[in-house]
Amino acid sequence: MLLDYLEEPSRDEYLPRLERRQEDDGAVLEAVSAIIDDVRRRGDAALYEYEERFDASRLDSLTVSDQDFDEAEAAVDGHLKEAIDRAIENIRRFHEAQLPEGEDVETAKGVRCWRRIVPISNVGLYIPGGTAPLFSTVLMLAIPARVAGCRRIVLCTPPHEGRINPAVLYAARRCGVEAVYKVGGAQAIAAMAYGTGTVPKVDKIFGPGNRYVAQAKSLVGRHTAIDMVAGPSEVMVVADSSADPMHVASDLLSQAEHGRDSQVILLIHAAREEARAIYGKVEEALSVLLGRLGRHEYMLPSLSHSCAMAVADKVRLVQIINEYAPEHLIIDTVDADGLCTLVESAGSIFLGPWSPESAGDYASGTNHTLPTSGWAHSCGGVSTDSFLKKITVQKLSREGLMSLVDTVVTMAEAEDLMAHAMAVKVRLQ
Repeated sequence: MLLDYLEEPSRDEYLPRLERRQEDDGAVLEAVSAIIDDVRRRGDAALYEYEERFDASRLDSLTVSDQDFDEAEAAVDGHLKEAIDRAIENIRRFHEAQLPEGEDVETAKGVRCWRRIVPISNVGLYIPGGTAPLFSTVLMLAIPARVAGCRRIVLCTPPHEGRINPAVLYAARRCGVEAVYKVGGAQAIAAMAYGTGTVPKVDKIFGPGNRYVAQAKSLVGRHTAIDMVAGPSEVMVVADSSADPMHVASDLLSQAEHGRDSQVILLIHAAREEARAIYGKVEEALSVLLGRLGRHEYMLPSLSHSCAMAVADKVRLVQIINEYAPEHLIIDTVDADGLCTLVESAGSIFLGPWSPESAGDYASGTNHTLPTSGWAHSCGGVSTDSFLKKITVQKLSREGLMSLVDTVVTMAEAEDLMAHAMAVKVRLQ
């Protein structure tokens, strides 16, 4: 068995299987704290040392030069350039549609309240460079930042032997990133949070990363805004007898290949005997696809702490989905649209047989920077809104203030804040 199978599990049985892997990160916390303190104290000197130690890169400069960009553009295959450009078009179109309009409301006569929508001035993007060069994440972060109108967009990504993946640099240039720095890991997060001689301090940091990056974001988040603390990737697939087992298996493996800590959950919406048959077909499909694919060093550990569950009852099915709050939720059932309306907690939802999670990862237009580890209970993924601030403004006429005098003074005095009351009274004397 590649996936453990639970048949009509009770809540006490399925809840332990929905738990994400939590490794003891005491050592990570200690190491990251030391790196952040060192970067704050020594700036660029610390960055050069960490890049040599962690990324095998002895650098002459932390900054990607125009020549580096030109060489990268020349090195990227023309077909890949076309694919990136097409994805940029779709992602930009969806994120431009998210631009909000500030409200302007007269709450009472002479009392006008509105909101100004203002872009965050300086944003920093972190692009991982570990098990795979995630140039697609450049698109997912830089495009909404550019759409929002951020004044300065900088990017940090780890080099390998002194060089950045060409596709990452091509994507960055196409998306209007002002500067790219050859800095990775916790040291990159510290550099963007506090600033060094080369890397500027930013107002908000975006982007995924490994445990060290996540811990660094959590620590600097007390000082500099962050998008979210992302954990390992995860997907929950809901399937019934209408789903193609090869589709289901490929969707599970597309997340399992991200890393050993990734988790995949299959919910089979069918009665017991039918569910067993579907499970068997998915297991066969997993074996076939694993025979065609690499990255088993990531997929097999991921599958070892993942599972499949047979859930015939629709109410229980929806309960499990909402309790897990998956980063990615694929619903490949006859009633996919109907089930979607019942989902309250998920990062991104993919409906029907022709909506693989890969489409959202790359080119459909939605953002793939999503809440993991159950954070979809309380927040959504990165969007244009993530790069904007909303400043409330109000303007009262004398008549408008007069209409609120009794309300404001009564409430202020009840809270024993007499200066608040006086600020109103003095204007009317």
